[in-house]
Amino acid sequence: MIDFGPPAELPASGRPADDVLGELEGMRSGDVDWRAGRSFGLVFHAGDEVEAVARAASVMYLEENGLNPLAFPSLGRMQQDVVDMASGMFHGRDDGRQAAGFMTSGGTESLLLAVEAARNRGRDERGVTEPEMVVARSAHAAFHKAGGYFGVKVNVVPVRDDWRVDVDAMASAVNDRTVLVVGSAPQYPQGVIDPIPEIASLAAERGINCHVDACMGGFVLPFMEDLGYDLPPWDFRVEGVTSISADVHKLGYAPKGASVLIHRDVTLRNHHVFMFDDWLGGFYASSGLAGSKPAGPMAAAWAVMNLIGRDGYRRLTATTIEATRRMIDGVRSTPGLTVLGEPQAQCVAISAAEGATVDVFAVMDELATKGWHLDRQKPPDSLHATVSAGTAPAVDDFVADLRAAVEKVGDRRTEDRSTDYAPIDPSS
Repeated sequence: MIDFGPPAELPASGRPADDVLGELEGMRSGDVDWRAGRSFGLVFHAGDEVEAVARAASVMYLEENGLNPLAFPSLGRMQQDVVDMASGMFHGRDDGRQAAGFMTSGGTESLLLAVEAARNRGRDERGVTEPEMVVARSAHAAFHKAGGYFGVKVNVVPVRDDWRVDVDAMASAVNDRTVLVVGSAPQYPQGVIDPIPEIASLAAERGINCHVDACMGGFVLPFMEDLGYDLPPWDFRVEGVTSISADVHKLGYAPKGASVLIHRDVTLRNHHVFMFDDWLGGFYASSGLAGSKPAGPMAAAWAVMNLIGRDGYRRLTATTIEATRRMIDGVRSTPGLTVLGEPQAQCVAISAAEGATVDVFAVMDELATKGWHLDRQKPPDSLHATVSAGTAPAVDDFVADLRAAVEKVGDRRTEDRSTDYAPIDPSS
């Protein structure tokens, strides 16, 4: 872990503004250079114009609070617009469907609320008091976080050789206490889309929720389909899908934190809304885990989606997927390396080829000296890259440095076998 030095203390007297801002600028000097496309994840950049508009919108709403749309109706309008635009992308209004949802602070909050909604529906409609959910081993860790938060037992089932969830194992794990089954489009570790129609069918047969985690793919897959890519069904066109999450702050290119959780209809959405009227402060209702909601991300998401538009997202997606295919080809043509599975969108897992002695974690250590950042993940040991329009121009340089790193590392292994999707030091 990083040593940040001795504990900080609140200054006895305020410091000059230039001093404060100068220190902030200095602290940034050690951060990954995402503007040069060297971080395959964490930050997603669509160009200077998009950044400038997002920054201006964020500053315009720096102080406002999304908690109460009666005080700030503009924020209520922006949230509704973002949800409506995303609902349309996911076919939530086709054939009389009336999808409804809210913005959240990010994918984790969207997944937490999807689990809460499923728990509440199971309790209210079927009297389930010991709720359970069934997820693939590849499903995002936030589902386990949600299980701990909301008292929902997590039943984990394996993935097949192609890294998609084993639906037969999922069906065997479903029981009378199950309130939720989960599929991913795509799942994060290897970038493949789970068999959503089969998963949703399990849910529909039993009257339980089926959530599609499209936090990674929600702003990619609709535009891949527009571009003619052959994709399996995954959105509200699939009967039995009750909710979808998608992150505007990933390949939607809005700043952190902006995500949406969209339910098939208002009745399903209402299972995740908290309301309380027995308080001296008056009626309290909340659509998310937090009360106060930063307005800047809401305004920036609205601004970016309107700025880019469907044509713009098609162009960005075309650039992203073409670069992803170049990365996959470059990795597979590097002796000792392979790509796990057949990624269907922008996520790529780089691992040692069968029988090879390459330690990809040692390779990552070498890549880090060149300023690259990729997450280390396991099992199996692999490096995770999320390609985007901002990293696309750097893919060829990355492949060249990757090959050089593999040659330099040779058979050497690193003792550090840790993974670092979201590291934290529990002792600090």
